[in-house]
Order: sequence, then structure tokens, then C-alpha cells
Amino acid sequence: MLEPLPLISETPPLRVGRDPNPSRIQLDRGLRRWFNRNLGLWRSRRQYFFENDECLRLDMLLRVEVFREPVEGEAAYRFSWWPEKEYDFFDKKPRYVREGTMDAYLCGHQLRRSCGYLSPENTKSQIRQVDEHELVFESHYQEWDVTEHIRLVGQDQYRARSIYSWSDGKLMMAETHHEIRLEPAGAPLLA
Repeated sequence: MLEPLPLISETPPLRVGRDPNPSRIQLDRGLRRWFNRNLGLWRSRRQYFFENDECLRLDMLLRVEVFREPVEGEAAYRFSWWPEKEYDFFDKKPRYVREGTMDAYLCGHQLRRSCGYLSPENTKSQIRQVDEHELVFESHYQEWDVTEHIRLVGQDQYRARSIYSWSDGKLMMAETHHEIRLEPAGAPLLA
């Protein structure tokens, strides 16, 4: 007489060539792929809406580069920015940094930055992936809570960014950035 088969196997089937946790690895690869799609030089046309109904414009250039070997995390990136056309923005808002460089490290679902969006201190952002084209970054530091949506469009030739910044629970500014790729990615940086 044959014995009945157990309803639940005590040992999982052997999966040759597969990762035991495929969803985590797939998402992390998706994050790295998304960041690599952003490499290159971008022109950023920006509009800032402040709590007092003040609206300012600013045109920036932004270069996104990748390090060949990350010092920390799964991947490391360098962001450099400088103004293209200021429209008196920095005269009216001297707290903003006119030009600079930030290194960022992708560590799972976190982006660790060498400086914050509105702060010179190191910050961490939680990352949510909306789909293959859009990420959401949520950052908390000092009195600021910042949510940033970045969406790649048009075969990665354009980016749409929406940024919302709260201070002590009050929405202080909202930004829209329309970005156009000017140059493709360059060679990876050496550490």
C-alpha cells in the first residue's frame, strides 16, 4: 500500500541558480538601474512656491555621476550643481546653496547623502519605488520633512521632479523641476 504524500514539504525544493529572496534583489537591482538611467548632465528649470505665495524661478545645471567602486553601500553617486540663470533667486533666498557637490550612497532602500537638501549635514532618505520610472525620497532632518518625487519620461531624456518641504509640520515650500538631459553619462569616477 502507498503512503499518502505530505501536504506540506518539510524541505523546500532546491532552486538552482535562484536567489532565496528574489523580490529584494530584484528591487535593489531596479533601484541601481533607475539611478544609472539618471547619469549625465541635466538642465533644470525650477519654480519654487513659498508659504507666503511668493513664487521664484531658477535655472540650474546638475551633473549625476557614478563611482566605479562604491566606498559604502551597493552603489555610490556624485551630484554636482551650479546656476545657469539665477533670476535674483540667491539674493532673495541666501539660505540656498548656489553650487556644490554631494556624494550619495545607495544602501538597500536608503540613500545616504553627504549633505541634506536644506542642510550641510549628512542625511538619509528612505526610497519608495513607484514603478520602473519613478522614485519617491522621504527625508527627515533638523526641523525639515522633505518628500521628493522624480520621474523619468521620454526614453530618459526628461525628468519631472516635485518636491514638498515641511518645517515643524507646516508646508513651507513646493517646487517643480522640469529637466532635460544635455549630455549622456561620462566615465565612472575613481574613489
